[in-house]
This record gives sequence, structure tokens and C-alpha cells, in this order.
Amino acid sequence: MIEPGSDAIELAPGNYQITRRGEIVTLEAWSETQNVVRRLRSIAAEQRGRLEIEVERFGGRAGRIVLADLAHPANRDASRRGVRLKYRERFRHSLLRQFPDLKLIELSTEPDLQHSLSPSYPRAFLRKGNIGLAAIGAAEDALDPDGALTFGLIWLDYLRRREPRTAIRGLAIFLPEEREATTCHRLRYLDPSIASYSIFVHHPDGSEDPVEPGDYTNFSTKIEACRQALAGSRAELHEWVGRLAAIEGVQRRDQPDGSVSLALRGIEFARASGELLLFGALPLGQAHRHAANEASVPEIVALAEGLAEIRHAGAANPCNPLYSRYPEAWLESEVRGNIEEIDARLLPCPVYGQVPQFAGGERGIIDLLALERGGRLAVIEIKASQDVHLPLQALDYWMRVKWHLERGEFSGRGYFPGMQLRSDPPILLLVAPALDFHPSNETVLRYLSPEVPAERIGVGIQWRQELRVMFRGSARKCSPFNATSSRRSQT
Repeated sequence: MIEPGSDAIELAPGNYQITRRGEIVTLEAWSETQNVVRRLRSIAAEQRGRLEIEVERFGGRAGRIVLADLAHPANRDASRRGVRLKYRERFRHSLLRQFPDLKLIELSTEPDLQHSLSPSYPRAFLRKGNIGLAAIGAAEDALDPDGALTFGLIWLDYLRRREPRTAIRGLAIFLPEEREATTCHRLRYLDPSIASYSIFVHHPDGSEDPVEPGDYTNFSTKIEACRQALAGSRAELHEWVGRLAAIEGVQRRDQPDGSVSLALRGIEFARASGELLLFGALPLGQAHRHAANEASVPEIVALAEGLAEIRHAGAANPCNPLYSRYPEAWLESEVRGNIEEIDARLLPCPVYGQVPQFAGGERGIIDLLALERGGRLAVIEIKASQDVHLPLQALDYWMRVKWHLERGEFSGRGYFPGMQLRSDPPILLLVAPALDFHPSNETVLRYLSPEVPAERIGVGIQWRQELRVMFRGSARKCSPFNATSSRRSQT
């Protein structure tokens, strides 16, 4: 039994009963944590394995429950939906407490794929007169509370287009306690002239409180000293690395920790560090790596040449996992090798990967840090498939680069040696196949602050064969709602 606002109750012999007294039919169900009694009024909807019933709750209030057979294929998501409906009702009460002067016009957890609206985050529309507010929430058990802001901006933008006579001034975001930091950091780099933002955190007792995004100034980030590649390593190791790097298609990547990575179109097959050269295709795992000696070098050459035969644009079997896996890594290798095609202002080297490091989870995005010829840092975010969260996840990395730049830590720790770094905020380049930007990416980018010089760069579908830029799009295209909303707010 599923009822919005309550935990689902599994109906089994001994924990429920249905009684009838005259014309009154009552369902009572209980679990270890709750006891529910509902008077059944009428059947609202019926389908195989599922029954929706109009009920009367305590005090005569109307409601609805769902009886679902979880073994039926059509009800695979019934439990998840029950959890969402429970949080939706908590979200409703939070909105009524925090915005008592506004009328709740709409509250939904239904998916809307056409407009990229996720059922994982309840969304609401509140209004008073011709002034409106968008709101979105993430439950305590949400898999990705950080994703609420992306869908909140999409919802805000959608409402502004749908409700042209209402000045929807901002977005309210409700997040679980201790999961608000990432969103607060992001809000500091959204354009306040386009919309206002407020954040509330849910407490375990069911209450919520507003928080001030400006209070969140500490990042989970670090930048290690950049060491000279293979400094102090024996000459033999340098020779092996040189021989392997000379193989066609192999990229040598000097790492900040002093090691050297050797990769074939994004798949690392060897790494030299200290006095060791470890080899073995990385997709097989670290356990399959072996320490090399002089006799091993021909074997490593054969490994690289075998990868090259499988992993190239004209490969005979594109279904081979070594061809199809890690598309971001392959695209990264093409960007590294043709970085001036991406942006003619960029120096071809050095280019650093994942610097600085931060606890960003499994983002599925590759971060590169490069330098313009004029000394301005460039953050390059690479994605080979559609990702609705790309703009804000790229912003996470950009913020940290800016933070370290302001403290002089790149020059101070040996990055970009001999080069003068400008203090301007880094440029942000989002690189993906032209047809694989998510339709909502451009919408989200419009809400970024002018301080974030972001640009989308779409490459051709045949990027494995030849990296060609098909379009460039600045994020600073004027939002169609910016000036309109400002005029309305003055009336």
C-alpha cells in the first residue's frame, strides 16, 4: 500500500484487514512503525496489478492510496515512486511553512522527458498575483542531491516560458542537511541579475532552515607539487620510455607526481615511476600489470601495436570492447594532440589532467588544464555523450582552478614553468561531439555569472578520424527572460 507522505506498507496475512459496516468499507494496515486506517470511497483508476482508491483520512480529509502488486512487471518502480511521493508531501509542508504568502499552484514528481524534468526531484510553482517562484527539492536518500540545481534551473526556465504573464523571479532549493555545500558553491557563480536563489536544508526532525551560500567558502581540493618527469631515474628507464613514446599513436603524458604515462588513444598501457616501468592495458586492472625489464620491451611494443590495431578510426571490429570503451579518454587524446584546433589561443604544452584534484565522485567527465599564449588559464571539460549535468560539474572544477590561481599555487608549485600566469578568471571550454550536447546544457549555461567565460565547442561526429570543430557557442547569449523579468519586477 502506497500513500503520499507515508512509508509504503507491505500487505501480508496478519498485518491488514478490510471491514465493512453497512455502506462503509475500511482498510486498516500496520507495520512496525505505523498504523493506517482509511475509509475507502471509490476506485479512481484500475489496471492489471494496480488499484488507485479515493479514501477518507482522519478528520474527513480526502486522499488517495495505491494498492500495487510489486511482482507485476508494470510495478517495478512502485516502491521508488512511493518514496518520492512521501518526500513530495514533506516538500509541500516545507513550502507552506517557508512561503506562507504564496499560493502553491503546482507540485509534481512526474517525469517530463520532453522538457528534461526528472521525477527524482519534486518541483513546485508558487505564485502571488503576478509574482512567481520556482522550487525544487531533494530527499534525504536522494542518490545525487547535487543534481537538484541543474533540474531546478531547467524547471525555472521552463516555467518562465510557460507562464509569460508571471514574473518568476527566482528558485528555492531544498536539500538534505550536510549535502548543501556543493550547491552553495555553485550559486555564488550564477548571475544574480537573471534570478534570485535561496537554499533550505531539511533536518531529520522534519523541519528546515535557510542557509546563506556566501558562508560556504572552503573547497575540498588540493594541488600537489609538480615534479620533473622521472627525475633521478636511471638512464635505461628514460630510454625505454623514449622507444615506446616513438610508436605511432602513443602519447606520452608527464604527470605532476613525476611519473610518465604512456597511452594509446586514451588507454594507458605503461607507466614509468621511480625506477619501475609497469605495463599492461589499464582496462584489465592494476593486478594485470607487470614490472618491465630490457627483455620485456618488445612485449610492451607488441602490446601497444596490438592496441593500435584495435583502437583506431578504421578498425575492423568497432564492437571490440577495447575500441568502444572509454570514449572520453579517446576524445581527450584527440584534444591533447590537436589542442590548437579546439582553440588557437592555447599552447600545445604543457597540458595537465585532473589538476587540481577534488572529491567529485564518479563524474564521467575529463578535466584538462591548459594555458593561453597570453598567460590566461583554460579549463577544458571533455564529454563524449550527453550529460545534463555537464555545465555545473564543469563549474565545480573551474571554481577550484580559480581558487588555487588566486592563491598563486600553480606557479608556486611548479606548474607551467617559466610562464607568467594572468590573474583573470580561467576560460571554460566544454568540448563534446556536436550532436551529443544535452539539449538543456545551453539553458543552464545561460544562468552562469559573466565572471565565468564559458563556451561550448562541438566537434564533428567523425572525431576519431579527424578532430574538427563544427560550432562554437558562448554561454553569454542573453537570456530571453533577463530583461523581461527585470522590467516586470519594477512594475
